Amino acid sequence: MSCEVVALYFARSAELAGVRSEIISVPQQITSLQLWEEIVKRHPRLAAIEDQVIFAVCQQYVLLGDQLLVLQSGDEVAVIPPISGG
Repeated sequence: MSCEVVALYFARSAELAGVRSEIISVPQQITSLQLWEEIVKRHPRLAAIEDQVIFAVCQQYVLLGDQLLVLQSGDEVAVIPPISGG
């Protein structure tokens, strides 16, 4: 079963994606790495920051990997690139 989530892009990820936010349809149960792969299919230039990016799903940090996410329609998925000077 799939759901529609709000993908939010910040800083470098927004530059590479060319958008600040969008609604995407993804499986309700998906690993964080699979979610990243779905996003990169839409915005291939994001692959350049894969080894540095983390997600915040409903404001909870999630590293890319095999962690299973259970998403609901309307959930926010923030793509957070490395923050320089931080």
